[in-house]
Amino acid sequence: MIVRYSYPQMRAIWEQENRYRKWLEVELLVAEGWAEIGRIPKEAAAKLRENGDKLFAKGFDFSQIVQRTLELEGDVPGFEPKPGQPVIRHDLVAFLTAVSEHLGEEKAYLHFGVTSYDIEDTATCMMLRESCDLIAEGAQALADAIRERAREHKWTPMIGRTHGVHAEPITFGLKLAVWLAELERDIERVRQARESVSVALVSGPVGSYGTVDPRVEEYLCRRLGVELPKATSQIVQRDRFAHYVSALAIMAGSLERFATEVRNLQRTEILEAEEPFKKGQRGSSSMPHKRNPMTCERITGLARIVRSYVVPALECMAQWHERDLTNSSVERITLPDSSVLIDYMLRKFTDVVKGMVVYPDHMRANLERMKGLVMSEHVMLALVGKGVPKDEAYRTVQAVAMKALESHGDFRQLAAADPTITSHLTETDLTACFDYESHLKRVKAAYERVGV
Repeated sequence: MIVRYSYPQMRAIWEQENRYRKWLEVELLVAEGWAEIGRIPKEAAAKLRENGDKLFAKGFDFSQIVQRTLELEGDVPGFEPKPGQPVIRHDLVAFLTAVSEHLGEEKAYLHFGVTSYDIEDTATCMMLRESCDLIAEGAQALADAIRERAREHKWTPMIGRTHGVHAEPITFGLKLAVWLAELERDIERVRQARESVSVALVSGPVGSYGTVDPRVEEYLCRRLGVELPKATSQIVQRDRFAHYVSALAIMAGSLERFATEVRNLQRTEILEAEEPFKKGQRGSSSMPHKRNPMTCERITGLARIVRSYVVPALECMAQWHERDLTNSSVERITLPDSSVLIDYMLRKFTDVVKGMVVYPDHMRANLERMKGLVMSEHVMLALVGKGVPKDEAYRTVQAVAMKALESHGDFRQLAAADPTITSHLTETDLTACFDYESHLKRVKAAYERVGV
């Protein structure tokens, strides 16, 4: 797990202790399911729950179970088995052995009739569901921050750019509204992924219920409030996990896009907005004047990592027969790391949005830098409105526009001096063509749709 980039809540979900706690909870629920259908003594299931809950209690140091499990597993760096101690080299069996040391005779019914991944996959799905909730919460906090800044700058005019070149006027609020609409789709994809991973299974070694009653699985799913799978092999099918990682990768792509926009707007030649630069912060070890978009650059870089996990997640879908072990090592990296990184990226970009410095005067200066050229389409459409054929109007305006561009002249003045244009358009008509407010008034339709 990429600990450096983790916040406490998400880190807690993926720490080994939480994984083991969920394993134990699933084992206890399985035992209760068996007891409910009369297959094991209710007293044994009750005793398992009683002693199991003691391990969950505040007075018990659960890290003892974690350390003992790692010692028994014997295949983890930093933990050497004690002399004469068997090396189990199986994480769940090592865990069950560690837990059993705190149980009485009722341990005979622990892990009864089930296989490892009945427990492990169910627990992993529980962790993924918790991660989805935290990610959706973080994404909503970012959406709220973007909406607030969009409202602040609903009518702050700026130049819109296509291909990096000045195109036509927009508002900064519109730019942010586009971010907001995209982020809302990202949140919906995470919610869909949550539904996909909200599943549990107790179907035995090959999914045939040969050693476990389907009613135990029904009991487990009911207690956890998750989907009852229609059919499984030994494991939860990995299209569900691929759905999760893919949803996170798309969200990472959105965050990268937003961060890249801030980076571009912060360029010295543009400087229309910049990420916050706190007092005492240093942008360079050698150049005191530097204020670099380091947070947005970090988000861009981390998006590449999250995106890179999609292919391994998709490749884990294909396994030999009812299952093999090729997914296990991969998912120990891809699932926690993608979760941790998205959580981190959301929080950091929320900070960027909230503290982003916006320069309306620079936006206005850049908007007018082309001396009216960015309103050329409006002149052309005004000519069309007067009956000039579209192609003729385009060629007429383009000729004046190229003259203004190459001479660094004022397009409005040149248009007002062109006899072809003035033969159709009055001074009042031309004035209307260069009215930014009139051009931007319909932006409110987008604002209404996204709730800005």
